Amino acid sequence: MLLVGGFLLAGSLTPGGFDQVAGTISDLAARDAAHPKVMTTALAGLGVCHLLTAAALRPARLPGRAVLAVGGLASIGVAAAPLPAGGGTSAVHGVAAATAFAALALWPALAWRPSRPGTPTPRHDVPAGALPAPDRLGLLRPVPSLVAAGALLGLTAWFAVELRADRGLVGASERAAAVAQALWPLAVVVSLRRPTGPSPQE
Repeated sequence: MLLVGGFLLAGSLTPGGFDQVAGTISDLAARDAAHPKVMTTALAGLGVCHLLTAAALRPARLPGRAVLAVGGLASIGVAAAPLPAGGGTSAVHGVAAATAFAALALWPALAWRPSRPGTPTPRHDVPAGALPAPDRLGLLRPVPSLVAAGALLGLTAWFAVELRADRGLVGASERAAAVAQALWPLAVVVSLRRPTGPSPQE
């Protein structure tokens, strides 16, 4: 909600309109943007949400949660280091953005839990009782997690290609990657919100 609402609102407030297909999210938060605080606040809020998710998503493996937290911190870094006025570039902004995209694409590959019965599941990184049953891991199972990481990396690669090619789709590719990365943690949490106790039939 913060990400999509942020770039839609900031775009609508731009005099003459804003091309969401060709223009980047960072353009909306640049120092000379019409209302930079709108997108900056949204990006910072998004980063905080990722940090909170990383802290609370105890069923996920610790390496995945740590990388998700890095993505959240880097998102806050993007907000804290906006692009300079006049269409210039910023090394700090570029590093923060690249780190955020990479971390938010990779974390599912490090967060999955074994789902086969009898497979040992490391428990040292979570309190006792925090892990769901192996058959109730939802999207934290290996296949969904690895497929998600592959898809997120693919979208991020598309954004990187468009950024270099300058074919007028850099904004569309960036939004596709960023929105997918923002939605996957939500999907994981929703998939885990199943009853862990026996059903009445059991």
